[in-house]
Amino acid sequence: MFEDLTNKLETALKKISGQGKITENNISDSLREIRRVLLDADVNYKVAKKFIDDVAAKAVGTEVLNSITPGQQITKIIFDELTSLMGGSYTEIKINGSGITIILVVGLQGSGKTTFSGKLARSLKSKNRKVLLTACDVYRPAAIEQLKQLGGQISVPVFTADHKDAVKIAKDSILYAKENGLDTVIIDTAGRLHVDEEMMNEVAAIKENLQPTETLFVVDSMTGQDAVNSAKAFHERIDYDGIVLTKLDGDTRGGCALSIRAVVDEPIKFVSLGEKLDSLEVFHPDRMASRILGKGDIISLVEKAQEQYDPDDAEELEKRLRENKFDFEDFLKQIKMIKKMGSLKSILGMIPGLGSQIKNADIDDGQLVKVEAIIQSMTKQERKSPKILNGNRRKRIARGSGTSIQDVNRLIKQFQDMQKVMKMLNAGGGRKNPFMNFKNFKVN
Repeated sequence: MFEDLTNKLETALKKISGQGKITENNISDSLREIRRVLLDADVNYKVAKKFIDDVAAKAVGTEVLNSITPGQQITKIIFDELTSLMGGSYTEIKINGSGITIILVVGLQGSGKTTFSGKLARSLKSKNRKVLLTACDVYRPAAIEQLKQLGGQISVPVFTADHKDAVKIAKDSILYAKENGLDTVIIDTAGRLHVDEEMMNEVAAIKENLQPTETLFVVDSMTGQDAVNSAKAFHERIDYDGIVLTKLDGDTRGGCALSIRAVVDEPIKFVSLGEKLDSLEVFHPDRMASRILGKGDIISLVEKAQEQYDPDDAEELEKRLRENKFDFEDFLKQIKMIKKMGSLKSILGMIPGLGSQIKNADIDDGQLVKVEAIIQSMTKQERKSPKILNGNRRKRIARGSGTSIQDVNRLIKQFQDMQKVMKMLNAGGGRKNPFMNFKNFKVN
């Protein structure tokens, strides 16, 4: 995300990195360039101007410490201002301590409301909430069916009705939740292609009748300033509590994320990075600022790993590494864990220092799929004893996985090389790392 913005900011900041100290003269060119970068990223004009003015006010006259460079100093100032611009600190979703938590999801058609509702239901269910999804988009039959499918995937019930009174459906779903011991209701409302009075009246009526614990406005971040304008219109009428940015994985400019908080003065609470139900992140302004400046986001990376982390499996894996028993079965488990964490490029981009290095790299997630297919085409005996993989077995594996014999040979050779390295580490008493380096595993 924000690749174009990140690259241009890095270029602009290089202009001051070689200076002896920060002065009004040597910073003006850089700030002028950064302002242009922000406007190119579709950041609101007033927001961009205020941002540059605030950075200039803090930067000019600032003493540069001996231990850091002017470039590092201005980067820190910009980081602080970006963090402040996007809200300063993260804001948790409100949960009703007693009674039912009602979450009203609003937004324009196509913004990703229904998919977000499913993602949020999955997230809250993982925190032991008993969730009900309510289908109040009565004008688009596909939305009701989509919500049913999402609910089925995560084993969450979906409340529907055969009439088109959205307010009654919402009220009846709360009664249903109470009768069935459910403590959280997520209401997916109807949207339109543009803001209109009919839609606003309906959403306002649902909110007035239900008094939801939380009202979330879902917006497609790829629509830039249009997203900011619709956010403002909704807020003036609905007065929502927080913002959800969807399709952020496809938004390389970032104008919406940088403008929307300043314009409506409501926190961004979630960002959605894809269609998978596990691709929902709590929004942390400081972490997003770090990503925008190409500094990675190691905390989010660790959190993603912890979600997939099983202490017993990790302990067993460490033992197998120590005893030189790591095989293709173990390798397959690690691949599946990494795939659940997201795309390889997004994962590597969270590692400090790697973001700028891989910005033009062709990192194809399909390579992991091929490796997985090759291993899954092996028998259990072959996975546990790779030494028995003779020519005939390799040909069978290639046919079964839809790859070439060269692909199979390459993977086996790389795996054997990795085993040799681990054996050397064991012999030398080196510290083991249960996480494999997949960067060198490539299947053409």
